[in-house]
Amino acid sequence: ATEDKKHIDLSSEPMILVCAVGLSEATADDVAKEVAIYRAHKAAPIVIATAGADQYPSALQVITVPSVHPSLDFVLAAMVGHLFGYEAALAIDALAIPLREARGGVEAAVFAELDGDALLADLTVHVAGPSHEFFTGLATGFYDGQLEASTAVGVSSLLRYATGALPLELYELEHGHIGSPSVLIADLLAALTKAIDELTRPIDAIKHQAKTVTVGISRTEDTYVSAPLVQEVLAAGASRDRLGYRVLRTLSSLGPVVENVTGYTRYRVEGNVGDGSATIHVLDKGGVASGLTSRAESDPRLRGTKHRAAVEREVTVAQGGHDGRSVVLVPEVKGAQVVGITLLHVELHTRLDPGLAREVLTGYRGRYSALVDAVTETEPIFRDELLAEVPMIELLVLPVRVLAEHWQTP
Repeated sequence: ATEDKKHIDLSSEPMILVCAVGLSEATADDVAKEVAIYRAHKAAPIVIATAGADQYPSALQVITVPSVHPSLDFVLAAMVGHLFGYEAALAIDALAIPLREARGGVEAAVFAELDGDALLADLTVHVAGPSHEFFTGLATGFYDGQLEASTAVGVSSLLRYATGALPLELYELEHGHIGSPSVLIADLLAALTKAIDELTRPIDAIKHQAKTVTVGISRTEDTYVSAPLVQEVLAAGASRDRLGYRVLRTLSSLGPVVENVTGYTRYRVEGNVGDGSATIHVLDKGGVASGLTSRAESDPRLRGTKHRAAVEREVTVAQGGHDGRSVVLVPEVKGAQVVGITLLHVELHTRLDPGLAREVLTGYRGRYSALVDAVTETEPIFRDELLAEVPMIELLVLPVRVLAEHWQTP
């Protein structure tokens, strides 16, 4: 009943449909007063009235229907309500179109059978357009009142990673678990499905159930985790959930240059690595490292190459300044904090074929592109064949400016 407004907070009702067909003059006047009260409380009253009725000047909109019989006029009012509900459902459901397109793009990227960075690049191509449309609608308020705030925030965050606006290295800090292509795809599919469900409106009592694709999304990590160098790190005692996607990818890329792993040392890192107060403590040793004395045993300060690896959170190849040993430093991260370092003692191939050398340098800290840039500042072209003439340890550890001298024309 229009008078029973004491049970509602008028200021919180954005729109009120008032069925006012087939009313007598006196009743219509009473309803008109209630409509004016609705409007005064910032509500948006929409009145459904018999054609010719002019008693509702305060209505935001008057929808008229033909007069049939006072006992049957409500039927036409109900039909207006049905049509309004139908059009509103279509309008709300249409908001899910960009999200459905994004989910289709994610599925297409999954079934493209790509790995690693190629998978992320393909994912970005597929979701860029729908993401832009979704963010535009979000900024203009189209999703207000239709999409839960937590859902909108979740989808927005994941789409930023999917489009490359945010690096996967930040994923754990925001979402609480290690970021990788398969994790991103699984989380994004779940978030998109949830958002689509919230926006999907049933018509004729049929609601299409969302489909989630999970086939093949863990293929990339399985490939990286099975890489020999990653297996060596895990065998040394490092926890899988503390090795980020970038670490796995870099270790996999270094595989061709590592001839043998001869030992390991695992360290615990305490304190803040960023302010110089962090310390490092030996947890375990194995192989050739068992007979070696670590500097951390007498001086626990985190410094030198280990400090750089911890600060940058990057796999780092280094050569001992005193003994010339080649090592691979692998930072272990929990949340936003570096909590450990696994050091592998390795024997490297002296040289590699140009193709393999380029592959290794491309996957290791972007060394290949940095070297090409340094060389082409003074030389017309970069000759890949010269990669086979430079020892791999030099290609991995020397500053690129020094390496560029090998390409300088006499």
